[in-house]
Amino acid sequence: MSERSPAPGGLALVESLVNTLDLESGADTLDTADGRARFGLTADEVPYARELRESLRAALLAHAGHPPHRSVTPLGRLLSGAPLYVSVDEGDGSATLTPTEDGPLLFRVAAAVAEALVAGTWQRLKACEAVTCHWAYYDRSPAGRGRWCSMQVCGARAKMRRYRAKEA
Repeated sequence: MSERSPAPGGLALVESLVNTLDLESGADTLDTADGRARFGLTADEVPYARELRESLRAALLAHAGHPPHRSVTPLGRLLSGAPLYVSVDEGDGSATLTPTEDGPLLFRVAAAVAEALVAGTWQRLKACEAVTCHWAYYDRSPAGRGRWCSMQVCGARAKMRRYRAKEA
């Protein structure tokens, strides 16, 4: 998939979670003990993590202007289960939205989304347009109009398909 650098801040967690499933091969790193350990998940928590992953993917597809890949639980409904509070640093007065509990993946994802909303970076995390990919990537293009996780792979395939369609 992508050779791009990871998304900034907490969005790297979201990007990493979405990219645990390779749609082309069907390989899901949440099926492995190492993959679950990366997110602090037990085997029993995997179905919920998959639900969260696919709801995130649908939101990232929407950021890129694409319809959802399939019917999913709305992300807002899932994130509503992760209450956040405003944490203020007494030293410099800076404030952040922080989960009420530490640890659960949902709470960490909610905090990452909140951080990205405040930073104005949430809309830049997108899912690749390619139907066989939908890999999460952070769009660093100046206009924010990136369409593919990789111009060398997914972008080149799309351009080749368009070229062949014209020639046919």
